[in-house]
Amino acid sequence: MAAGDGLLLRVRPPLARLTRAQALLVAELAATGGNGAIDLTRRAALQLRGFDAAGWRQATERLVAAGLVDPDPAIEAVALTVAPDWREGDDTHRVARALMARRGALPSLPPKFGIAVDAGTRAVLGDTPADLRVERAGDGGLILRADGRGVGVHLAPGREGDAVVALARWFVASGGAAAGRMARHAAALPDWAVGETRPLTGQSPGAQVAPRFGRMTGAELAALADGAEALRVTPWRSLLVERGDVASRAGICRPEIFPCQESGQAEGLTEGSRLHQPAAGLPPLAWEDGARCGDQTYHRDDRSKDTAADTFSLDACVGAPACPQASVATRALADRLADARVAGPIHVSGCAKGCARGAPAALTIVGRDGRYDLVRDGRADSPPRLRGLTAAALLAHLGAD
Repeated sequence: MAAGDGLLLRVRPPLARLTRAQALLVAELAATGGNGAIDLTRRAALQLRGFDAAGWRQATERLVAAGLVDPDPAIEAVALTVAPDWREGDDTHRVARALMARRGALPSLPPKFGIAVDAGTRAVLGDTPADLRVERAGDGGLILRADGRGVGVHLAPGREGDAVVALARWFVASGGAAAGRMARHAAALPDWAVGETRPLTGQSPGAQVAPRFGRMTGAELAALADGAEALRVTPWRSLLVERGDVASRAGICRPEIFPCQESGQAEGLTEGSRLHQPAAGLPPLAWEDGARCGDQTYHRDDRSKDTAADTFSLDACVGAPACPQASVATRALADRLADARVAGPIHVSGCAKGCARGAPAALTIVGRDGRYDLVRDGRADSPPRLRGLTAAALLAHLGAD
């Protein structure tokens, strides 16, 4: 798709996993064909930005050859999100592989329609956008749950893929394409898909490499992949580092590339550290009364005492001018709120789509017609408490001026 900074190229790694060679390829393409920026998304994809038409075609051909993009656009369009902490042969791995093999059997689905495979010991993708969810139940089995319903139906082992395909076909046949998403589809589910079992929910894998606002550069991705066996892409706009040799973990943190904060690790998956990078390239915040916040780019200091809390309490999309749907700058404003220690969670969205965060936040700031609306305890599409604020007025209202 075309964005404000050129063509955008999306890479959705199979099983949410990039081998070291694949990660280095993505890093190379971002640095040499695009503008160097990589955004991690809430659907566990990487967006490489700033391509021209020729560079986009060449990059796509290399990604297809590397097994990162399917040559069939219809199959590539299927948004399959996989809980990233799977182990080879476990239920998440098994069901995801079965669904990958069945993607050609799915009907033509709306553009944002997604499937989540969340079959670990506990379901962790509840806040991740998806319309059909294969999840762990409290009795140890697996259920299929239509998004927007609190309960699902038990699945027969080995038949999970069949059930997902059947419910996707029902969605299209019952007029779901007009609604666009399962949660907005008012038709009653078919009898076989009606269940009474709730998923057994838990928390996402502990420490992750979490780039500031989900943005990293090709050079930083290459540095992270150097010496790693693979990287897992999470829907929390972060990465898990997969290590074959736990003892060689010391090479993961490269302070000269990005400051790190050490933490524990799980077997086989290095739970890594927090990645905080400067806000290079972001414009200073513009004031509509003609004043400016200064000539510097605002960014957070690397403060180890609260970096983890800051990372997960403040979300911001790419905003204007990079996103053509956004009418306001987002990340410079988010940095001002972070520096002022405004209580969160905070979500700064360039428009009402809310790409950076689906869950409600204590403060949600939404761009509209070049100004900012303020939502309390809601999402980007929730009714705002205040409308049409300038940046100066918003910061003053929140005590961050």
